[in-house]
Amino acid sequence: MVAGLRVTLDLCLIIWTSGIVLGTLLGIAGAKWKPVAVPLKVFSIILAAVPALVLLFWMHYPLQTLLGVVIDPFITAATALSIINISLVSDLVREVLRDFPQQYVWAAQVSGLTEKETVLHVKLPIVLRQTIPSLLNIQIVMLQSTLFASLISVDEIFRTAQRINSLVYRPIPIYSLLALFFILVCVPLHGLAYYLRVRFTRDLSER
Repeated sequence: MVAGLRVTLDLCLIIWTSGIVLGTLLGIAGAKWKPVAVPLKVFSIILAAVPALVLLFWMHYPLQTLLGVVIDPFITAATALSIINISLVSDLVREVLRDFPQQYVWAAQVSGLTEKETVLHVKLPIVLRQTIPSLLNIQIVMLQSTLFASLISVDEIFRTAQRINSLVYRPIPIYSLLALFFILVCVPLHGLAYYLRVRFTRDLSER
């Protein structure tokens, strides 16, 4: 179980890092430049229509057959789930930046703040408190989606639990331990996301 947990955490590290970093950069680019925003939006709509499991299987079987390559299932799973995470994060960041209330920027300009100071002291704090709660919820979903990797032979924690159960057939303690792992990780993240949403998220629209 420890070995399976390590694989799951390695998957999450790749998926979370790539999703947050690349998704944020693409979201900023999409908010600034329409030629970037349109392809991103079309791609996210198409990707949203494809279940994560279907994308994972497609990248693992037909795509590799078409390309004539054999790729480690761990890499395939990390890539497929990272693509989904990048798309979700970029959509979130782009929407928040697009809907940013310009009156705060105008107030900063009237107060004599430079463009850099406006970004650091006005835009960034507001954008962060609008995005972080939803961003945490997305990362929780991605953690739970790593279970799909077991279906293409990645030895993450769920596949390890299945293998142990096939040997000793003790499903209650084995799957209870698996559930406990997700509870210990996901409940604090859900609690943090809820707290941040209640504490910091505001309706910034003009009334």
